[in-house]
Amino acid sequence: MPIITNLDVVLAKRKMSLTDLSERVGITIANLSILKSGKARAIRFSTLELICKELDCQPGDIFEFDPKDK
Repeated sequence: MPIITNLDVVLAKRKMSLTDLSERVGITIANLSILKSGKARAIRFSTLELICKELDCQPGDIFEFDPKDK
């Protein structure tokens, strides 16, 4: 899939664990793990908003598009 997830990078920069983020935004660790691993097929804008607010970042910090990957 040409969408790359950089959630692990953003978390590392913020020195935050997936568990911390889960507790702060109210999303299960399992769902965040699926997102972090790039296996998620969709994300609600409301979920993305919660994550971006908590990590003080933009959606483009978490996701990037690789047109070479098909």
